[in-house]
Amino acid sequence: MKEQNRNSNTYLLCSDFDQTLSFHDSGDVLAGMLGIPDFHERVAGLSGIHLVQQGGELAYLLLHDPEFRRVRRDHLIEVGRRVRLKANIALLAQLLRDLGGHQFDFYVVSAAPEEVIQSALAGMVAPDHIYGTRFQYHPETGEIQSILRLPAGYGKVAVVEELRSRLPISYDRVVYVGDGSSDIHVMLHVNRQNGLTIAVSENRYLTPIASRTVLSDDSLSVLVPILEDLLGWDAARIRLFFESHGFALTDWDKIRTDTITVHQTSRRPRVVQ
Repeated sequence: MKEQNRNSNTYLLCSDFDQTLSFHDSGDVLAGMLGIPDFHERVAGLSGIHLVQQGGELAYLLLHDPEFRRVRRDHLIEVGRRVRLKANIALLAQLLRDLGGHQFDFYVVSAAPEEVIQSALAGMVAPDHIYGTRFQYHPETGEIQSILRLPAGYGKVAVVEELRSRLPISYDRVVYVGDGSSDIHVMLHVNRQNGLTIAVSENRYLTPIASRTVLSDDSLSVLVPILEDLLGWDAARIRLFFESHGFALTDWDKIRTDTITVHQTSRRPRVVQ
């Protein structure tokens, strides 16, 4: 009976890391730290030939690119210390434990290296709640030998399904938060099962798929669609909740944006009378 009661108030919230909980891609930070040029061009090249799943480009470079082959575990840990995080991640994790009488189990599911995420979120998110790319290292040289886990593309779907089954909870109690094209597969999966998906960027491929889009520099912003869509709170109650924790929602605008490109198809436009 206790397990049934717990599950009736329990949700699973999975979040991407790079540019979802942080402001910059961890691969970009790593390349800058080591003085490796043209990181974005290398990623674009891999994406263009579809050699790896979107989001898995850094892992491929670490395993195969000669300049990235010198990266060791300590480098990844240092990147985590340098990554600029969005505000109030620790408070978000705390509030999710009891949100209006509901518990949200908070996990980070990302193609970023596991060491980077664990280092960046130390003291905020427990290591066993972080699912990043996991490498096998050479026991003597410390060189990356192989990839043991890569949560990119459909790999994220597999991790979310594993976590959901382990709790266990129904599909409509799953929330996924992401920012880019590598989150498309998992968002489509969560949507199909009547879960809630939240985009935190204006990615042209992601926003039409996500249930909600929230743009903010503060990680607490994802609570707004959760409180509205899952718990059924109205705007007044949500504002009061934030105020009770010392925050004010000063710029909360709901905007629908239609992005349209118009090309002239003939030299003489037709005039409709």
